[in-house]
Amino acid sequence: MPSLDAGVATVCYESEIVRVGSLVKGFVADHGILVFFGEHAPAELQDISVLHRPVVELAGPAPGDIVEIGDRAIPVLAVGSVVERNLLDLGHIDFKANGKSAADLPGDVCVPVDSLPQPAVGSSFRITRPGPPETPSPETPSPQTPTSEPPSIVAAIPGGAT
Repeated sequence: MPSLDAGVATVCYESEIVRVGSLVKGFVADHGILVFFGEHAPAELQDISVLHRPVVELAGPAPGDIVEIGDRAIPVLAVGSVVERNLLDLGHIDFKANGKSAADLPGDVCVPVDSLPQPAVGSSFRITRPGPPETPSPETPSPQTPTSEPPSIVAAIPGGAT
């Protein structure tokens, strides 16, 4: 993965939506589920899927990432164990708007309830990972302010008085 500039998000995955299946609108509205597949998905999956053409394929999502579908930015809450492999190998990812902080199934990506948009052909689908927060540069240490009196030096005088 490319190095991150402080405070700058990294695009982990980006693609263009090339087709929206006839059943996608109902899946989003009635079930809060949005299914993506690469543009060469089997015919039997195309009606329920958003087909897309990848441009950047570096990584799948992780909790805390942002998914952008068109102009909607959606925080990722949880990710199942096979999500990245499915996305990078097949262009397949399932978004579930259930608000959960743990994925029920290995292929689930959980996002907030009612957060999924109705995707449109020509829109982008992007996953970004926030960069580390900018850390303030350490201030130049200021010279110590002298006290009003210099430290006293006590000299011992051999056999002397005090």
